[in-house]
Amino acid sequence: MATISVRPARPGRLPELFLMFMAVLIGVGGYAATAYSRTGTLPQGFTTHIAAFLGLAVVASVLVKIYAPYADPVIMPVAVALNGLGLAMIYRLDQSYIEAGKTLYVTGTRQLTWTFLGIGVAALILILLTSHRRLRTTPLLWMILSLILLVSPLIPFIGRSINGATIWVKIGPISGQPAELAKVTLAIAFAGYLVAYRDRLTLGGKKFLGIRLPRLQDLGPLVIVWAMSIVVLVLQRDLGTSLLLFGLFVAMLYVATDRVSWIVLGLTMFFGAAAVAVQYISHVGARITVWLHTFDPDVYSAPRGSWQLAQAQFGMASGGMFGYGWGRGYPTEVYAAHSDMILASFGEELGLTGLLAIFMLYLILLERGMRAAVSVRDGFGKLLATGLTFSIAFQLFVVGGGILRIIPLTGLTAPFLAAGGSSLVSSWIIVALLLRLSDAARRPAEDPLTSTRSVQKLSNWWKKRQAEGAEEDANTDSDVAAEVMS
Repeated sequence: MATISVRPARPGRLPELFLMFMAVLIGVGGYAATAYSRTGTLPQGFTTHIAAFLGLAVVASVLVKIYAPYADPVIMPVAVALNGLGLAMIYRLDQSYIEAGKTLYVTGTRQLTWTFLGIGVAALILILLTSHRRLRTTPLLWMILSLILLVSPLIPFIGRSINGATIWVKIGPISGQPAELAKVTLAIAFAGYLVAYRDRLTLGGKKFLGIRLPRLQDLGPLVIVWAMSIVVLVLQRDLGTSLLLFGLFVAMLYVATDRVSWIVLGLTMFFGAAAVAVQYISHVGARITVWLHTFDPDVYSAPRGSWQLAQAQFGMASGGMFGYGWGRGYPTEVYAAHSDMILASFGEELGLTGLLAIFMLYLILLERGMRAAVSVRDGFGKLLATGLTFSIAFQLFVVGGGILRIIPLTGLTAPFLAAGGSSLVSSWIIVALLLRLSDAARRPAEDPLTSTRSVQKLSNWWKKRQAEGAEEDANTDSDVAAEVMS
């Protein structure tokens, strides 16, 4: 007796494997070019490093094939390419630091370890999180977790203040910035809240200057998040996290309600608070002064003055259109060249062309994230994909804008590129969630002839018809569909 089994075909992953090969080649090529430019030979353990990075990329591709077979084939390779470029530049900077005796700044081995950990966490999320909808049920818990992460640097004995900002936590040998993880948990919490209360937030109140403002009773969530961002700014002196936190909520609020009034109100509240902060919080005022008067001699030579930003500007200007080449510049003249200022390091050695190529990789990743947001079928998934994608976009804008003097420096780091474990792990968590969301978006919707229940009904129907002695060719596809649908 014939058994009927109808299953949708899974897409091939050959394009992803090709892109993954190219992504690994980009990272490995930068690693090899760096060493060859400085010493004329390939680095020690070059084959071992290639095998480890390639094996990691292959394992990641296999896991995506198994646990998210319909996921966008571009997201993972782009993330691997960016991560590989970051490792290559950090290795290049390590060599200069070692030659100068500044071994304190050598971070390449730790960054490679964090890469393994980040991809491992991403794989674990893909394995355990079979559906993104499971995250929707507990927005309050995600919000509480976010608050704990944000205020943890203020807890005595574990909080640490570095360069004037209290954003670090150190427990034993492990240290990190909890705010990097908070941007992920906040995106989940905001998406769950906005889906539940979207109808109430969409209702408008009175008009003012042609803009329909929200009702007064609906301003509560915005005011709470605004207050949280101000508390972070005042207590932790962390302008970057404050910008990211508030900008994330306002952007997701606009996507959920499609009301420009929320954007206008949010910007008004934030810039109003920022204006007050410039006058009464010395750390914020100093950032503005450094931004506006970078090349002023008094500002340049002042403690915590504009020396770092000015050196970055000089380095990128000397790099020109095509840069000095891997390993041939002097990026270590800039403080934090491997973390906060890594984009300036790329600008000096790869020039404007190389920097634009890196921004293009980011743009591809952001486009794929927004494509998942548009295509996924449920409101929570749309908001979550939008929030996660926006967090990367906004962080990149803040980092790049600060280095290029479009906006003040904030202390945020470039996702995937900069040295830092918490930033890298949180970036890979975002990649895992985007893969899960894109898998749900691209997975074929079940129809009457492909769903498990319908296949069972079709099989039972076939057995019944054979038992009745019906002719097999007397049935058309429309008869089968009508019988199954009944």
